[in-house]
Amino acid sequence: MTNQPDIHLYTASTMNGWKPLIFLEEAAIDYEMTYIDFAKKEQKSEWYLKLNPNGRIPTIIDRSNDDFVVFESGAILWYLAEKYDKFLPKNAKARSQTLQWLMFQMGGIGPMMGQAMYFQRIAEPQGHRDDFAIKRYVSESRRLLEVLDKQLEGQAYLVGDEFTIADMATYPWARAYYWAKVAVEGLNNLQAWFNRIDERPATQHALELPKPVPAFFGKGDVAKTEAANSERFKQ
Repeated sequence: MTNQPDIHLYTASTMNGWKPLIFLEEAAIDYEMTYIDFAKKEQKSEWYLKLNPNGRIPTIIDRSNDDFVVFESGAILWYLAEKYDKFLPKNAKARSQTLQWLMFQMGGIGPMMGQAMYFQRIAEPQGHRDDFAIKRYVSESRRLLEVLDKQLEGQAYLVGDEFTIADMATYPWARAYYWAKVAVEGLNNLQAWFNRIDERPATQHALELPKPVPAFFGKGDVAKTEAANSERFKQ
């Protein structure tokens, strides 16, 4: 079929799912998007597992590269940054620093805040409160946000004054501190960074896709979102 965009994105409205959307919107790249419905367990369907054997979102297909498939949100951001030569510094050291902070998000911010969210927003409403786990993940999430705050001292973004894929990866997770019930008081550099990215129209538009979830950021009907998430994870 002719006139199709190069990139076909399979995603949903989650912190990881928004990462490639932020890139594509910020880069003004034409793309096709397929919404993956967790309620229907589409991410576990046979056709999707052929693309992403881990059964998670997001995933992209690059039609211009022999239908090359990329899964894992950090890997997708790196692939897109190299493909379009955007949001990735040219300087070798800054490029490495961008990768380092991208991995910091993938290995730290995402997993820790994700667990803080799970135990408080999903397990607890189902009657499974684990104070030890909550303390562990909330405390570690706060520590990681403090690391970000220190890194942001005297600079606009995570790698100097250039908005990069490291910011794109980290922002939707860190910005959802409300949903993870992690305090950000005293983290002035981090909050200034939030404000800076809050004012980027393309990023904010990406957060409206495929469906907005304002509760993650402390807005809208929090109780309804919490109930929907709890229902989705019922055994």
